[in-house]
Amino acid sequence: MKIGLVSDTHGNLRAWEQAWDLILHDCDLIIHCGDLLYHGPKFKPEAGYDAGALAQRLNECPIPLLVAKGNADSEVDQLVLEMPIQQPYVFAQAEGLRLLATHGHLFTPDDLLALGEKWRLDFVLSGHTHVPAYRRRGHTIHLNPGTTTYPLSKDQSLRRRTCAALLDGVPHWWDLATGEEITMPPEEVR
Repeated sequence: MKIGLVSDTHGNLRAWEQAWDLILHDCDLIIHCGDLLYHGPKFKPEAGYDAGALAQRLNECPIPLLVAKGNADSEVDQLVLEMPIQQPYVFAQAEGLRLLATHGHLFTPDDLLALGEKWRLDFVLSGHTHVPAYRRRGHTIHLNPGTTTYPLSKDQSLRRRTCAALLDGVPHWWDLATGEEITMPPEEVR
């Protein structure tokens, strides 16, 4: 099973299309960790910004798409989207994997890992930071797919536009500009 993981598209149709062509087109399920359409006041729209066209593309997505509400998502966005924007998180069970997704502005990764242990989740997913992350505590793994639009990592090796997928329960990340797979060893957390 292939589960696509995406976050922080911020209205950029071109970025969604890159993620779609590279990773998402053959997924069985896609989970979006929020901030779908609006770019927000701290980001200058880039080439490819077209929130209306992105909303249409998301509505036409032939793959089941689960969406967690981000801090830039609003009721106005829900008016143009056919899938529900869920809050404070999305829970899914797929092929025996138990997953919880949230945007990341309400819960820290440590909060999510604690919740994951309590609820016996395999994966807790978040976005918001625009930085890919891979952390493990016990049985639970926290993943952040990064951002398709505005990379913010202070670490230059992670300062790139990214998307991720779980391939038979194993996480993978890709650089959307180069198509290269990014190797990310898990950070063990106590």
